Amino acid sequence: MIRAAASPRPQLENLNAAGHRGWFRQATRKLRRRPAAMIGGTIILFFIVVAVLAPLIAPADPNEISTNRRAAPSLDHWFGTDELGRDVLSRVIFGAQISLRVGLISIAIALVVGSLLGVTAAFAGGWVDGLIMRLTDIMLAFPGILLAIAIVAILGPSIFNVMIAVGIESIPAYTRTARASTLTVKGLDYVVGAQSLGAVRTRIVLRHILPNIAAPLIVLATVGVAGSILAAAGLSYLGLGAQAPTAEWGAMLSSARTYLRDSWWMATFPGVAIMLVVLALNLFGDGLRDILDPRIRN
Repeated sequence: MIRAAASPRPQLENLNAAGHRGWFRQATRKLRRRPAAMIGGTIILFFIVVAVLAPLIAPADPNEISTNRRAAPSLDHWFGTDELGRDVLSRVIFGAQISLRVGLISIAIALVVGSLLGVTAAFAGGWVDGLIMRLTDIMLAFPGILLAIAIVAILGPSIFNVMIAVGIESIPAYTRTARASTLTVKGLDYVVGAQSLGAVRTRIVLRHILPNIAAPLIVLATVGVAGSILAAAGLSYLGLGAQAPTAEWGAMLSSARTYLRDSWWMATFPGVAIMLVVLALNLFGDGLRDILDPRIRN
């Protein structure tokens, strides 16, 4: 009796799964050999935990007003109080929720829209490519913060509109990165082979293009979150972002600038929080780049 040959599909799936696990272990091992990236990742994780557990660990209501105004740091108020008697530590803790949310959502907008436009431009070519890239060039001609200010001025000052504005002004960088990466991958043998076999474009993009251009986009997004948090803080500092009494780091800096001489703690602690998050994201992003970038990895 002739036995039917066993299907190679389960074996291939097992090999792929083993390969992915091996690559993940290797990437984790490389990341551990980069102290700066590990420190950055630890700080990011710390602020994420603080943001998630803010209602449980904050010593007071961040918007609770008291008569103990502009009190210096003490055992009762570790970070002091602001001009309205509100606990600065509680406001910094709750501010982590808003700042991280703004950074993640705005970069998600830029990543999705920019990747879609970049892949479309590279795959379609012709006038579609020209139109998308000329629009991208026009957006790049404006300084990012000025473009964000113009968008918020049109939409109105609010933290939600800041997310939209920062996301829109970040789109060109992701568009150009996705287009350049797609043009490189588009000419590789497995993509040409899929096209010659009659695979539809949607399948080619989802199965072959996106997984192979994800690395530079992930690295760019990691560093971009830091820039988005800074941009959002700057807009809030100008009065275009979070509105009172919302606890947001940039808004806290804006309200504290009048009292810098007498109440240094009002601006110092939210400023240090911004600095730590941005520094940690940049350190972690550099580590990811060293691991995911094939030119450096090889």
